[in-house]
Amino acid sequence: MAAVLIIAAVLAALLWPRFWLVIQEGKALRYAFPAASGSDFVLRWTHSVEKEDWEERFQIQTNGSLMLVETRFKTFGAGVPAAMGRETRLEQGWVVMSGIHRPVDPLHVQAADAEHYRLRFQGRTLDLTHPGVPPILTFTTREAPLLTMLPARFATWWRQWRAP
Repeated sequence: MAAVLIIAAVLAALLWPRFWLVIQEGKALRYAFPAASGSDFVLRWTHSVEKEDWEERFQIQTNGSLMLVETRFKTFGAGVPAAMGRETRLEQGWVVMSGIHRPVDPLHVQAADAEHYRLRFQGRTLDLTHPGVPPILTFTTREAPLLTMLPARFATWWRQWRAP
């Protein structure tokens, strides 16, 4: 009887749909993170002209869509908005524009090696760049069972485990 309950619990864990933040490269699912409505993540990269880091914070909405809510940068220059959102302030050398609320679903990013794209989610940082042709990554959410997300989960764990 205990074995049947254990098998049922394992099957339920593998087959019960969950909510995921997913990153695809073309049609290939590269990374998957368990997520929830209200979760946020940060993309950080080095601006190609200013050579300074730039951050954008996105939030997962109740309906699963992605919303840009904040941007942070250190210098004004090419490609930098003069004003965005409801509030602009200085924080430890960063210009922070918050209260943006701009839908970006799905979010497409060309993660060039020279710009060193990183994802920060749930307290972990994942390097998204690799040498060669810069991948175009698509960020979105989906509801799916763990079983269908296992290859992407293993890729996520592997990249995080190998990171310095």
